[in-house]
Formats: sequence, C-alpha cells, structure tokens
Amino acid sequence: MHPTDFTLAGALAALNEGAISAEELTRAHVAAVEALNPKLNAFITTTSEQALEAARASDARRKRGEAGPLEGIPLAIKDLFCTEAVRTTAGSKILGNFIPPYESTVTAQLKRDGAVFLGKANLDEFAMGSSNLTSAYGGVLNPWQRKDDPGARLVPGGSSGGSAAAVAARIALGATGTDTGGSIRQPAAFCGIAGIKPTYGRCSRFGIVAFASSLDQAGPFARRVEDCAILLRSMAGHDPKDSTSANQPVPDFAAACTRSVKGLRIGVPREYRLDGMPAEIEKL
Repeated sequence: MHPTDFTLAGALAALNEGAISAEELTRAHVAAVEALNPKLNAFITTTSEQALEAARASDARRKRGEAGPLEGIPLAIKDLFCTEAVRTTAGSKILGNFIPPYESTVTAQLKRDGAVFLGKANLDEFAMGSSNLTSAYGGVLNPWQRKDDPGARLVPGGSSGGSAAAVAARIALGATGTDTGGSIRQPAAFCGIAGIKPTYGRCSRFGIVAFASSLDQAGPFARRVEDCAILLRSMAGHDPKDSTSANQPVPDFAAACTRSVKGLRIGVPREYRLDGMPAEIEKL
C-alpha cells in the first residue's frame, strides 16, 4: 500500500505496529503535495520542512513510548486557523503577510496529540463563499472529474474547499475546516469525503478568523466517518479563552462508530412542518 492510500485510522495502526514511520508517511504526503498542488491549488502555504521536522520528533516520541492519539498523522489546516510563526491569510491579500504570534486552540490541541501540519489550505476569502472561487490566491480544483466531460473544471465547494480537495486527492490524511452555513458539509459532499460540523461550542473558536461568531464552528474532514471521529476527539474540549465553549467532557467519538444505526430516525421539529404537508411526507 502506498502511504497516501492509508485511512487515518489505518495509518495510526501502521505507525503503532512499526510498519511505517511518521517521517516516511509525511515524506510521501509532502511529495504528493508538491506533485498535485500546482494543479489543485488546495494549499496557499506549504510547510514541508516544518512537517518533516515535526515527523522526526514524532518518531522520537513514539520510540520513547510517548505517542499521542494523532502521533505522526499529516494534516491540512484551513488557512482560517491562526498558526504560530506560519502565515495565516484567511484567503485574503489583506492578511497576506500576517504571521500570528500565537496558536489557535484547535491547532494547538492537534499538535499536542502529535499531528503533523503539511500547510495552510485554501478557502473562500474570509470564508465568504460556497465554491472556493473567491480566494485571493485563486480557486481550488475539485480532484474528481466527470466521466462524460473530463475536461470540465469542477469546484470543490466552499468555503473549506482546499481542505476537502486535499483529503479527496490523498495529499493529506485529514484536515480542519470551519462551518457557518455549510462550509464543511458542502465541500465534503462535493469532494466525496466525510466532514462534520460539530455541535456549537464543542470546538473552541479561539484563534479562528471569524465569519459569524454566533454560528461558526470548527470541525474535521477525512475520508471516513471514523477518521473524522478520531480527529474530533483531539479538536474538541472546553476552552476558557472562548466564552461560548461548552464545558462538557469529550467522549470517545470513534467508539460510537461501532454502533448500529438500525432503528434510528431523524426527528423533524413540529415548527418545521408545513400546513397541508402530504401524508406520505408526514409519515416519513
């Protein structure tokens, strides 16, 4: 198996078994970014050298028996999350030279748990858009093609289109995104991957360039739901620096993936139901 073909959970298992090192895994993804990003434009800023350095440090921790829950996993970070000493643009030339002196809570927790950052993923400027065509650094190309029209350029959805495209193209094992009115869910759907907008307050908004603070929420992208659940456990948690952060324990989200969905139903609040709704819809 090529290192970029791993799922996130599969990569963690391979790293734990010693089948691959974090440096080997990261080097393969760095090479994939270098090969595909000129076409996809999924990353605004790449941090290859920092990623390889972080991967070597990850291998050293694993050797000492100090591996974290995401030890050695290469991720793409939406360029809306402040990253200490790494340029953060929010997809705008206004912040083209902004280098934050601090780390967002979400990215700090991912680093704490051993994740390796490949770079900052493209997005609609200040997260305002649904196509990833409004970025000041150019639009992102959806890595999928139409069978009947392979020359058509497809959008990845927005605003977190760079994050979704990077995961779909297998140049990152997972990614962060933010969702105000669909900016994780829509790109995940367009790119054929999994994405989750968590309950508001579950992930800290500290260090994220805001679009609409009353609705913004950070969340993960990955190729499988289980992988998203693994990422979410590291991203979530109470943060006193965010007044809307939920002071609730963080469960093992991945464990929930083993439960059956048989018998579950989607509840529709009564106020969302229309007068005169057809009987068959009401029954569903």
